[in-house]
Amino acid sequence: MSGLRACLLSGGASRRMGTDKALLPHPAGGTWLEFSLGRLAALPLPITLVSHHRAHHALARPRRDGLGQPITVLEEPPPREGPLLALDRLMAHHPGQDLLLCPVDMPWLETAALEALLAAASTHAAAGTPAATGPAPIHLAHDGRRLQPLLGLYPAHPGRCRRLRAFTAAGGRRLQDWLAAELVVPVALPAAGLRNANRPDDATGLWP
Repeated sequence: MSGLRACLLSGGASRRMGTDKALLPHPAGGTWLEFSLGRLAALPLPITLVSHHRAHHALARPRRDGLGQPITVLEEPPPREGPLLALDRLMAHHPGQDLLLCPVDMPWLETAALEALLAAASTHAAAGTPAATGPAPIHLAHDGRRLQPLLGLYPAHPGRCRRLRAFTAAGGRRLQDWLAAELVVPVALPAAGLRNANRPDDATGLWP
């Protein structure tokens, strides 16, 4: 895999949480946003943060990515209509790169799970499967029950970028609908680290 980049999605409205999830305090110290950036920075990769929140930008800019460089902050312009549109913008901004997509609302995610996801994609590519002769497939985290499409490796192949742009231009906004027409490889990862926290009670009692 070449041109590998970690991308953190942190532009949601957090309506169900009732407050900005990214700025919630994390038991490990700092905010959920800082925790997520720290987990990604443990990988030797550049990082792009996608968010329109100025407070997120302020937290990210003093930090460094896994290569010791400043984190790239990608301003999310309107319309802000979910992760698929954010992914479309990421692919347009980083064409040809392999994008390790990660959401800010997986506050139990560990770097080991990210490494396992990348290792699975690398093994698949090295195995010389039929898909390896064309655009690399999308590798998505699987918690044993369902896919977790916000945690995955999305190669920004030109054809895939065009399909995504056409899908969103036609009004498509559901990530699962777009993925139905793409080649996807599930990667089994420990379920505990893949939990989303969308409501205040999602985190209750889950930390010591």
